[in-house]
Amino acid sequence: MNEYIASTYGDHLADVYDDWFDTVDEAAIDRLAELAAGGRALELGIGTGRVALPLAARGTEVHGIDASEAMVSKLRRRPGAESINVSMGNFADVQAAGEFRLIFVVFNTFFGLVTQEEQVRCFQNVAAHLGPGGTFVIEVFVPDMNRFSGGQELRTREVTTEHVSLQASLHDPVSQRVKSQYIVFSNNRVNNYPVEIRYCWPSELDLMAQLAGLRLRHRWSNWNRGEFNATSEKHISVYERAE
Repeated sequence: MNEYIASTYGDHLADVYDDWFDTVDEAAIDRLAELAAGGRALELGIGTGRVALPLAARGTEVHGIDASEAMVSKLRRRPGAESINVSMGNFADVQAAGEFRLIFVVFNTFFGLVTQEEQVRCFQNVAAHLGPGGTFVIEVFVPDMNRFSGGQELRTREVTTEHVSLQASLHDPVSQRVKSQYIVFSNNRVNNYPVEIRYCWPSELDLMAQLAGLRLRHRWSNWNRGEFNATSEKHISVYERAE
């Protein structure tokens, strides 16, 4: 196995990504369009464009960053992609020109930055690119330590007459890292799809925001602005400049 780098996830999953994740909550597009408010938007980890394209179709000028050329090549072949400017690189560095009304990272992609240093750097670079009244939106899961027994988990994802898919994970609570493999058995073949993340608690994200000169404006449990509470499995956090 080669070293896990910023592009590894996308490079391995590009061919199956749109089949595995083929739906987008329409309410997500509604909220993002509202927050963009007619200004420029930047998606961190734009991937195949499953959020960027419907957002651009609403009339928002969308830009993107991604580390995986394999994922972005899928985006570039989709209708409407010609209107989206994509920069290649680690999205922690926010390598995009100008200021944005909205910067967003969804589907747990922020946790794809696998060190605290990268995550803190991302917040700082986002803050430097937010224009007046701009917001930074993060959608991530709430960590659930009950998933793991003895620092590991084996979960069956899908069983059909043609294939079986499993997820095997190892958890390091000290670094807050989870290393996983999606394993698909199909037609006498085995395919592995590596995923590594560093999860954060909401309070840690808020501290990163504070260090970058941002503050929490909203925290919802879903894109319909549901209340976030102790039973919420994910959150959408909206940050703004503190001044």
